[in-house]
Amino acid sequence: MPASAPGAEPWPSRTDGAVAQSSTERTWWRGSSLLVLALALAVPAGGAAQERPWARLSAHAVPAYNLADPVPGARSLGELRIVQPALMLHAGALRRLRLLAMINLEGATLPSGELAPGAWGEGFVDRRHPHTYVHELLLAADDLLGGLDGSGRASLTVGKGFVPFGTDDPMFRPPLRYPVNHHLAQILERAVAIAALRRGPLLVELGLFNGDEPERPGQWPRVRGRFGDSWSRRLTAIPVTGLELQASHAQVHSPEHRPGAGTDQRKWSLSGRWARAVGRYPVYGLLEWARTSEAGGFFVFRSLLAEGAWTAGRHRLHYRFERTTRPEEERISPFRSLRPHLENSILGITRWTIHTLGYEVGVLESGGVGVRPLVELSYGRIAKAGGGIFDVERLYGGNDFWSLSLGARISAGGGLHRMGRYGAAAGAGPGRDVIEHH
Repeated sequence: MPASAPGAEPWPSRTDGAVAQSSTERTWWRGSSLLVLALALAVPAGGAAQERPWARLSAHAVPAYNLADPVPGARSLGELRIVQPALMLHAGALRRLRLLAMINLEGATLPSGELAPGAWGEGFVDRRHPHTYVHELLLAADDLLGGLDGSGRASLTVGKGFVPFGTDDPMFRPPLRYPVNHHLAQILERAVAIAALRRGPLLVELGLFNGDEPERPGQWPRVRGRFGDSWSRRLTAIPVTGLELQASHAQVHSPEHRPGAGTDQRKWSLSGRWARAVGRYPVYGLLEWARTSEAGGFFVFRSLLAEGAWTAGRHRLHYRFERTTRPEEERISPFRSLRPHLENSILGITRWTIHTLGYEVGVLESGGVGVRPLVELSYGRIAKAGGGIFDVERLYGGNDFWSLSLGARISAGGGLHRMGRYGAAAGAGPGRDVIEHH
């Protein structure tokens, strides 16, 4: 029988001495918003009528029971949690001004993280970390040049959200289980300034952001002394309807040490994404490669992932294959590593090969409300990659593992949006209706 879920583990203590957002940070948020507003108002509208203000609210959550065997300590563990609880606001005004906000309540529903063998990042190991309460808060000035750039479309976006790097947030994709490569394939919850230009089938995005990762759900990005110390660029091509090709590169300064004294990361991502009906059946597919080098290339982590989904009426089948290497850090408890890192504490590298198969069905899709029960089964193997003192069998009791998830996606008002695509990048790729049905 699975063991009972543990209580919330204490958050590692901070070392920067900050107890509140600094006045410099507040000034940056206000100044950035005013800059976008000024640009939106200053550029000619090309004669188009101004848009009447509008707003749209939506919500999403997944009550789920997760069972995994083994977990650290060579035991099984089962937990019932509410995962991915989110409230979203989309608003627009003045034809080109857009506001996007997402409140994520995982800090309250998942204080000790979501049970997920292989998951890691932000001090959690074999658990997916809870995201920050303010997951996204962005103001975008879209189509800045109006008709002056012909068929082109330029935008500027500022606020807190996803960096223009890599693929879509796993929350938006069909499998419920987050992949091991979440922190290799996406860069999230940063203070960002993004310039984007879309012309024909090509989209170019450039981003500036702070390198430090969050250390707890209520924490804001460290703007003072950190904003602009990291950058990214992403090129997206849409050669035919339904197909999206993406290549991106990022330089991230000291992500795991908030004051900025940690090692840097260089990140690369390539992907191809298909989302289009084949005959009468919506089909989704993603092929992704990601690479992160740390400490000047001393550590290198790689990922190869392929996933797909096939929908017939109310029914959807999905499958994912993933092979990803991750760092094995010194732990302060079975599911936690010390944050922030005071020195490099990687004890080795492991390779996780995971197959995930899932099925979900819509039992209610009416009046903007959707309920889709689901079941998902994962089986994987853990192997040591390279040297180091980390011992897989000693921690887990073996090299194989499996996990089971039973739950239901519940949404209202349209559910989730495609996180990480803002301004000119919003709506640039294949439609969400092929991927999302809740």
